[in-house]
Amino acid sequence: MSSNGNSSAEAGDGTPLVPKLRFPEFAEADGWKEIPLQKLAQPVTDRATTGYAGSVLSLSGQHGLVLQSEYFGKKIAGDSTDRYVKIRKNDFVYNDRTTKASSFGTIKRLSAYEGGIVSPIYKCFRFQPSENPVFWEWYFESGSHDPALGGLVNEGARAGRFNISVTQFLSTNAWRPDEAEQQKIADCLDSAEALIAAQGRKVEALRAHKKGLMQKLFPQEGEAQPRLRFPEFEAMGDWAEERLESLAKRGSGHTPSKSKPEYYDGGINWISLADSKRLDNGLIFETDIEISAEGIKNSSAVLHRAGSVLISRDAGIGKSAVMALPMAVSQHFIVWTCDDRKLSNWFLYHLLQQSKPLFDRAATGSTIKTIGLQFFIDLRFRIPSRPEQQRIADCLNSLDGLIAAETRKFDTLRTHKKGLMQQLFPQVGEDEE
Repeated sequence: MSSNGNSSAEAGDGTPLVPKLRFPEFAEADGWKEIPLQKLAQPVTDRATTGYAGSVLSLSGQHGLVLQSEYFGKKIAGDSTDRYVKIRKNDFVYNDRTTKASSFGTIKRLSAYEGGIVSPIYKCFRFQPSENPVFWEWYFESGSHDPALGGLVNEGARAGRFNISVTQFLSTNAWRPDEAEQQKIADCLDSAEALIAAQGRKVEALRAHKKGLMQKLFPQEGEAQPRLRFPEFEAMGDWAEERLESLAKRGSGHTPSKSKPEYYDGGINWISLADSKRLDNGLIFETDIEISAEGIKNSSAVLHRAGSVLISRDAGIGKSAVMALPMAVSQHFIVWTCDDRKLSNWFLYHLLQQSKPLFDRAATGSTIKTIGLQFFIDLRFRIPSRPEQQRIADCLNSLDGLIAAETRKFDTLRTHKKGLMQQLFPQVGEDEE
């Protein structure tokens, strides 16, 4: 590919646009030309007939256009099907009530099915046969669009929603290259998306493998031995049932008075509900909020040592982590500091992860469910010998490391695709470099 510094022009002045990155065969080609969308596409207004028995489709912001159900002569959401719109493969759909003004990625192309019907809340349009629908799908996802569309959105927007009709949408302009360049861009981005999808499947397969392995490495409820053991421990017999408090020191936390600014921003990591997103990922390195030594001194908060294992007792019930540094916690967490001669902290972490169904059952409450302190005081688990604990922890930690590495690859591919799109499509209104 080649780079081109003449990247854009102001919308509406008729000047062709040139993307920052072009394939070599198009490096000397003319710039992309501005054209009204209504010359390339038209609204879809075909209505379903009464008693239509084909596929009913639903637009999902996360999953695109997906098969929702089959229609068997009954009413759907209180409407008869004669108000539904008939669409076919490669038609585009958006819901002006949910599509965000800031994101054109929720304008979806029907790609998985040959056709079907959609609720009248969806706005539908169809490109001419000469246009490449895959190119236009990527075009909308790239965010490259006429700034005039933003004006229409702002005029009718409610809570940041699109809130414009398909006719208004098609009255705006688009910039398009010739058919050969459209195809090249579509093929390139489809290939990138296929790589991302393959990497995503790899990550999910590893997660499923770990889940299945954990179910075998820990005894099932009512059993005294796991179904899978490392060879050196096969003759070791049953795991002993132990009260967790006999193996680890239980601790909790507190929230220093928020009316005292000197109790906060003092460099001591303090795990609160705001850190829920950081749990269930092994080590926790940082927190949203820090407290001070004064905050600990004047409250019931405690500084727990690095390596301590924590679990959430209410919001995000059962989520756990291992402290990478000395940290304090709020009253929403229980902390265990393991006696290393008896219990591996990493074994305990994985055991807590495997025991989430137990914690879900223990939670009570009508609005916010929580686990009472007595449950943790009485908590008992079947525990193997210290060497077997370490073997299991090392195995699962290695698998977690592999999952983390493959997840980073997945994220890198997505970031690469996003950056690629920003360069393959001219960004309207950018200053020339």
